[in-house]
Amino acid sequence: MIEGTCDVRFARVREAFRENFSQHAEVGAAVAVHAGGRVVVDLWGGHCDAARTRPWREHTLVDVFSVGKGIATLIVLDAVSRGELELDAPVVRYWPEFGAADKSAITLRQVLAHRAGVPAIREPLPRGAGVDAQRMARALEQQEPWWQPGETHGYHVNTFGYLLNELLRRVSGDTIGRRIARELRASLGADMYLGLPESEFARTAEFQFAEWTPPDPAGLSELELMRRNAYANPIDLSGAGTVNSSAWRRAEIPSANLHATARGVARVYAALVAGELLPASLLRDATIEHAQGVDRVLDRPSRFGLGFQLTQPERPLGPNATAFGHFGAGGSLGFCDPEAGIAFGYVMNAMGARWQNPRNRALVDSVYASL
Repeated sequence: MIEGTCDVRFARVREAFRENFSQHAEVGAAVAVHAGGRVVVDLWGGHCDAARTRPWREHTLVDVFSVGKGIATLIVLDAVSRGELELDAPVVRYWPEFGAADKSAITLRQVLAHRAGVPAIREPLPRGAGVDAQRMARALEQQEPWWQPGETHGYHVNTFGYLLNELLRRVSGDTIGRRIARELRASLGADMYLGLPESEFARTAEFQFAEWTPPDPAGLSELELMRRNAYANPIDLSGAGTVNSSAWRRAEIPSANLHATARGVARVYAALVAGELLPASLLRDATIEHAQGVDRVLDRPSRFGLGFQLTQPERPLGPNATAFGHFGAGGSLGFCDPEAGIAFGYVMNAMGARWQNPRNRALVDSVYASL
């Protein structure tokens, strides 16, 4: 059963959302859309658990995985606007230990553009290390670049969040999770958490993570090892087997464990469209192309601004070149299109296609068909 509200003009979105359950194996999900400065879609449906005993509610939270990268990016860009960080400063200005293993010239801009060359950690890490932000930061200090920083790009699948979090911690004593709580949840009213308190567990959906066994690292080429470790060093780095655990939910893992509602995600992107969160010049810099082409980690085309994914033909965010945001594992998505005045949030709890996902594509297409 689909619940919520939908402007009659956007009836196509409701139908696409309904069809995701009947045609694309959706279990539980929500979608929210702002257009022209107002909420035009706010829908939810399905179930919070695989057994389908708990209905998805209006305020259900769920892990949105890499949608959190866009939110972490916003927090760090806000720190840039405050003068706490500089985009073209070397990381070692704020984090001297990061300069080990030939990394002293890497800049914050390169980190945000996925050009820093440290998408994975070579040293084998034990299961559970990923929930310890300080341990991951120490491992990144010792990691040599997998390619010459700045020469190419590759998606920093999980290391992206640890790098940004440590930089913010060094200059302010804050974490990204604390800034989200203060600047987005409290001030903006965006329902999202990085570091989920136990008081919110009862309204959190179980995420159905597809089984995945990474290759044995023995005998892999350098490129294969980098790609393997980007997702699976430690073995549970990306949430496989742990995504519904208390330890995972409580941890602050900016690349992978933001918990949010669709409303919360859309609210943040609506504020970006309205010019409420960042200076216009900084947002322009962050949403022009900084990296494009075949991604060294993903081995497929990708396109980045500073932290934000940009629209691309292989995975469009609508028809306009101005759209930016971030996808999450299995299909979740947060983005905005300043040209169209659109802000969009979609969250779900059943892993779908990671690359070209029919659920989010149908919803995005239906939004633009409604304009």
